[in-house]
Amino acid sequence: MATPTETKSESGAEASVIRPDIVRDEYLDFLDRLRESGATNMFGAGPWLRRAFGLSEKQSHAVLSYWMKTFPRAPSPTPVSQE
Repeated sequence: MATPTETKSESGAEASVIRPDIVRDEYLDFLDRLRESGATNMFGAGPWLRRAFGLSEKQSHAVLSYWMKTFPRAPSPTPVSQE
């Protein structure tokens, strides 16, 4: 079941974002590390998710969309390798 996540907008107002069932913390951590690595523009992160986790295009879009709506989060300790 999808669960709402509280986020703050740029104005500081709180908003609820529904977390799709497909979203796992490891996917979000991966996207955080990918962003920190600078390996790709995050609008192009879908193929990275598909390669790393075997997600479909629809699934990777749902994960990336959720990540973008709930960004920023605390920085990840290790960036994704650009290899």
